[in-house]
Amino acid sequence: MSLKSIRLELARNPDWPNGNPDCGYQFRAPLDADGHIDVDAWRGEKKSCAVHRFWQGEDDEHGHLIHTRHRTWAFSYAPGEDDDTPFFRFESHAFIAGEYVSITEHDGKEYTFLVTAVT
Repeated sequence: MSLKSIRLELARNPDWPNGNPDCGYQFRAPLDADGHIDVDAWRGEKKSCAVHRFWQGEDDEHGHLIHTRHRTWAFSYAPGEDDDTPFFRFESHAFIAGEYVSITEHDGKEYTFLVTAVT
């Protein structure tokens, strides 16, 4: 199974009524035929599952896609859990262009992101 590059951009939210393509994530993950993250394939590829967080007005962050001991997915930028960016039901989302996912940002708020590309 090959890794896919997935781009998420901030979708329409109360703070951004038109969304914002300058806020989001670009990450790599193994996807199954239905577009779901394949946890078994991830175990063999986890060092290659990098993430780039870009956010207007903030420094870029680079880290990895992790599967936590609580069986949830998150982006981690440094060792430990203090900086982890968790996802709501990430394992059930299909990463297909046009779909939406929810991520809890650094400010503790949950935001909706649009899957804009999967290559």
